[in-house]
Amino acid sequence: MELGEIISDAIKYPLNNVKALLIYIVLSIIMALVLVFGGVGLVGASQASGAAAGGLGIGGIIAILIAICIGLLIEGYMLDVVKFGIARDQGSPDVDIGRQVINGIKYIIVMFIYFLIPIIVMALLSKWQTLALIVGIILFIVFGLAFLMAACKLAETESLGAALNIGEAIKDISKVGFVKILAILIVFVILSIIVGFIVSIFGDGSIGGTIGAIINGICTVYLTFFYNRAIGLAYSDEELTRYAI
Repeated sequence: MELGEIISDAIKYPLNNVKALLIYIVLSIIMALVLVFGGVGLVGASQASGAAAGGLGIGGIIAILIAICIGLLIEGYMLDVVKFGIARDQGSPDVDIGRQVINGIKYIIVMFIYFLIPIIVMALLSKWQTLALIVGIILFIVFGLAFLMAACKLAETESLGAALNIGEAIKDISKVGFVKILAILIVFVILSIIVGFIVSIFGDGSIGGTIGAIINGICTVYLTFFYNRAIGLAYSDEELTRYAI
């Protein structure tokens, strides 16, 4: 697909899949509520007796664990959005809690490993600060783009081993096209800046701030779907994939 087609499809995709947007919003709200109620429990714990505080503290920990699971579910769901983009399927994913949570864990593992490598190299070169900075920037760019390709591979195959094939991920950057990937990221950043500007118009007042927060939340969800759809569509080019939904 040409870049224009990718951007056009990604812009329309969230609007054509309100169901997916609502699922994401509901999951995000649930996660936020769990954290809020868990936080209230922890505050109450600080004012209670030792025994009661211990119980409330456990409640807070449980709330955090639940929120983490929901966060992983959201990450797994977004991988499915990428997968639908790779397959150029105009539909939206259903919630599959077990599989998507597991894929969310895989996603975190892949992200950790890809960004750990540049950090280790920079640490080894720390005696030469200028060199460490230059090499670090280059590695973060390369491994950041490789991570995008690895995330697509994970979405495509659900295989942790395939996603951690760093050599293949780096090769995929050139196959998809560095300029195309960079252009998608630039469009995403521009849209994010526009959203930030719109939200800032409402000011910091209680009513304006609330409206701004709502608009920001909705736009953030929209941009998340746009980004994942666009990356999936870009990855589907050049006969990179052999997967079909």
